[in-house]
Amino acid sequence: MPDVRKDLRSAATLSRRRLLQQTAAVAAFTVVPRHVLGGQAQPAPSATLQIAGVGIGGVGRPFLQGCAQEPGTRIAFLCDVDHQYARPVFEEYPQARRYRDYREMLEKEDQNIDAVLVATPDHTHAAITMEALRRGKHVLCVKPLTRTIHEAHTVMAAARAAKVATQVTASSSTSDSAATLCEMIQAGAIGAVREVHCWSNRPLWPQGMARPAGSDPVPAQFDWDLWLGPAPVRPFKDKWGKDHLVMQQAKHNYPFDAVYHPWNFRGWWDFGTGALGDMGCHHLNTLFRALELGHPTSVWASSTKAMAEATPLAATVAWEFPARGPLPTVTVYWYDGGIQPPRPSELEDTRAWPNEGNLYVGDKGKILGDTNSGRIIPQSKMQSYTLPPKTLPRSNFKNIATGEWIRACRGGEPASCNFEIGGLLAEVVLLGNIAIRRGKKLYWDPANLRFTNDDEANRYVQEPYRDGWKL
Repeated sequence: MPDVRKDLRSAATLSRRRLLQQTAAVAAFTVVPRHVLGGQAQPAPSATLQIAGVGIGGVGRPFLQGCAQEPGTRIAFLCDVDHQYARPVFEEYPQARRYRDYREMLEKEDQNIDAVLVATPDHTHAAITMEALRRGKHVLCVKPLTRTIHEAHTVMAAARAAKVATQVTASSSTSDSAATLCEMIQAGAIGAVREVHCWSNRPLWPQGMARPAGSDPVPAQFDWDLWLGPAPVRPFKDKWGKDHLVMQQAKHNYPFDAVYHPWNFRGWWDFGTGALGDMGCHHLNTLFRALELGHPTSVWASSTKAMAEATPLAATVAWEFPARGPLPTVTVYWYDGGIQPPRPSELEDTRAWPNEGNLYVGDKGKILGDTNSGRIIPQSKMQSYTLPPKTLPRSNFKNIATGEWIRACRGGEPASCNFEIGGLLAEVVLLGNIAIRRGKKLYWDPANLRFTNDDEANRYVQEPYRDGWKL
């Protein structure tokens, strides 16, 4: 296993801009004719890109569709531990070879796979991604990149060594609206930004619950042991049932009645990363680009009383980021579970307050928007404002995450949320989750991947895998 702490000591102080400059240098090595490296390299730009999808029954489907829409691609291999849940996707790509175990697929099809989509629950992202990287495959991973900080930095180091194209599916920072927002902030539209508030309408799954007693028969088409992957073994439970307290409290609005699978893994610490892990990377990606943020120095959190194994019903998190040259220190706030920041006085009474969004607070004004756009408030100020010149690159793909990744696979510039960026975003949201679990302010040493004031919190930086599983 690489010494990721050593690799990251010099990277700890890099800004987002410098990280992008580093990854641009990697792009020149992305595509090499396969014969040069004896089967481990990737196809020439003119060849068909053979794509394998792992975890296709849920969120993986739209990303497969995005890949399939790019010229010169082929969805050639599909893998899911639940063949019943994945059936519509199997039927959508009838020519694709089907697998249940990603390890078997990568072993048998090693010479045929060029790129891998990882769209499984959070707790298996790292293991699958690492195996693909070891085999020299390009990787697209749904957010967050990993479930633990140690996993994130191990994956980042492996991606650097593999010199392949990577991407995390955070909300784009290179759409025209996102680039315009970055240009406005960097041009001083609201002065120096010292606070940003991000709030989400999540969770859309059960949280704050206790593990249900007993066990249920595992469906014939579902491999529960493989779904658990590196997580500790526990009995399989199927559904909560509409008469269960968890479902009653949700007013029956959750999209799935499952205890763990599908979808509801997100509310369990062993498998998911809660509302913050689900949506934080979306809210932070453009924000990080606009403010040139790197690693935070501290994180604080408050939440509803959480059960030992489940994420809380609601939480508030605050990260403190150091000054970056002439840019001042910034505090970024997060709210979920129905908690929101105060409505700003600059917002007109006639305009609705969104149930999720980002609010940038500057010395000279405020910008209200969503994950990748924003406008000065009140509207009268925006109407009198002249947009700055378009100096930042824009992506015009119909599906930006997949389009940028396919371009990078073919030797183009790195995707905008490659693993250097996606790994940093994962670190930040996971720091927030650790602060939620500890309920106190924590001081972070990014060069050594440790908290300096709480040894108990350091237990969550790297968590053990069960026997038979490793990075």
